[in-house]
Amino acid sequence: MNKKHLQLLEWVGKLKICEKVIIVEGIKDKRALEKLGIENVMSLKKSLYKVAEDMAKLEKECIILTDFDKKGKELYKKLKEGLDKEGVKVDKFFREWLRKHTKLSHIEGLFAYVNNA
Repeated sequence: MNKKHLQLLEWVGKLKICEKVIIVEGIKDKRALEKLGIENVMSLKKSLYKVAEDMAKLEKECIILTDFDKKGKELYKKLKEGLDKEGVKVDKFFREWLRKHTKLSHIEGLFAYVNNA
């Protein structure tokens, strides 16, 4: 097991024990995280405005793990803006770490990526 793989496993471990809600794009993304033992995952089923509104009622802070493609980046930006307006802080650590330290482009591939790293 190399250093990068150990760092990735450490990242997964931190995400597992984190109690913040993790917002992902779809059900496949949610399943990939759940296969890694990560709970508190919510997929976008409602409008971004409704998600931001609902999060404001439940949480003070959350994590957004949308894909790193054009659509995912746009979703991230719009969702973050909505959450900011509602007073919900977005923890950027996990998303930024993945973007900087992996070649992963889609969250649904995270389970396979972790197991093949």
